[in-house]
Amino acid sequence: MKILMVCLGNICRSPLAEGILQAKAAAAGLNWQIDSAGTNGYHVGESPHPLSQKVAKINGIDISMQRARRFRAADFEEFDLIFAMAEDVIDEMKSIARHRFDSAKVDLLMNVLQPGKNLDVPDPWYGTEPGYHDVFAMISQACDKLIENHQ
Repeated sequence: MKILMVCLGNICRSPLAEGILQAKAAAAGLNWQIDSAGTNGYHVGESPHPLSQKVAKINGIDISMQRARRFRAADFEEFDLIFAMAEDVIDEMKSIARHRFDSAKVDLLMNVLQPGKNLDVPDPWYGTEPGYHDVFAMISQACDKLIENHQ
């Protein structure tokens, strides 16, 4: 299975989601390929945010080698599932992909935990370190459920 995690800049939430799901899938013996992207191009080529890296490392996950990339319409052909961190991210994905947008492959990550609630993973970009820990915990729980649902 190939899964893409998407947020706005691909430096805070989606790199955490990529790293968390990669670690959990490997621990579960699943041969999944996980990637992440952002809908805006502001941070292309950059490493994840220092606080995302710090919180991941505290939890035993190294995301320092990831590099931000922009979401592209072709991602719909490459990935089986695409999880957005927030509703505005889905709107941006629709704008980028246009006629190639495939709603059957897209959902909000938090709908894995609470189907149909359409809850966003808050963007910790403007906040302090505790917000990154909260985001890590939310994403981690959703990834646990995702793996449970696919075993």
